Amino acid sequence: MTEKSTSLTRYAWLSIGAAVVTITMKTFAWRITGSVSLLSDAAETVVNLAAAILALCMLIVAARPPDSNHHFGHDKAEYFSAAVEGVLIFIAAVIIIYTAVDRLLHPQELESIGVGALVAVAAAAVNGVVGSILIMVGKKRRSPTLLADGKHLWTDVVTSVGVVIGILLVMVTGWQPLDSIVALIVGANIIVTGVRLVRDSTAALMDVTLPDSENTAIASTLAGFTTDDVHFHGLRTRVSARHRFAVVDMLVPGTWSVRRSHDLIEDVEAAVTKAFPDLQLQVHLEPKEDPRAYGDFAVEVPIPSTPPAQADDPSSADPLN
Repeated sequence: MTEKSTSLTRYAWLSIGAAVVTITMKTFAWRITGSVSLLSDAAETVVNLAAAILALCMLIVAARPPDSNHHFGHDKAEYFSAAVEGVLIFIAAVIIIYTAVDRLLHPQELESIGVGALVAVAAAAVNGVVGSILIMVGKKRRSPTLLADGKHLWTDVVTSVGVVIGILLVMVTGWQPLDSIVALIVGANIIVTGVRLVRDSTAALMDVTLPDSENTAIASTLAGFTTDDVHFHGLRTRVSARHRFAVVDMLVPGTWSVRRSHDLIEDVEAAVTKAFPDLQLQVHLEPKEDPRAYGDFAVEVPIPSTPPAQADDPSSADPLN
């Protein structure tokens, strides 16, 4: 396991620790109050623990180097973590809604509401801090697993705040059904989170392209090498967890030597790598006189034309410099 992947697993362990702590706190709050909304909040935290453990496992798998069966590595394992986490959220939501409906039909007096609310707020604070850390690191390191886990923890924070407001209103108004109504709202909110996680992870598994801004930046860098003799087309990109890939056709005169073409490819790849250090670019060389070299792709990122004078200094066309 690389040093980079090891540092990511540390955050998964942080998430597991936070889940254990908040489960203990929320279960205590539920036991002393008898609140079904606090029970639903604790149930969601159990899902957090399961998701955090799964995230740790997937990060370990994703860190494995390429092998004979996976030539491009195991990065996509992270997306399975996010998808399964979405499914687990659905299961938690069903349990929460069922329990809330049952309590709505059979109301029960709440006890020690003030203490229970304080414990729930403390648990929410723990999740808020850890969730913010995971989201920050997930965005910086482009880890879908940490990002999904962090967003889930913040959903838990919103849930906890709603639950606390609900049980405090019960204490003020004395209207017991509010507890069950809040639990039903919590269940609905959790379902929305699950839908988003499954949707985002499924889209990523379908080899979604890079954001438009990054595609444009890559195309602009390539445009810096465009001359009367050199053209690019067929730029395609995709994301795989923390890694990004791009493929492009470079058209040059058929009379060019292999060395001259190769040297230009090296310069192109160096310029793109400078702008995107973790992007793997593959350049496919084609003779510009061959009709078969055109119209290969129905969908591609357009590469703007650049006057030959700008091609002498490729870095000047690099929007990230």
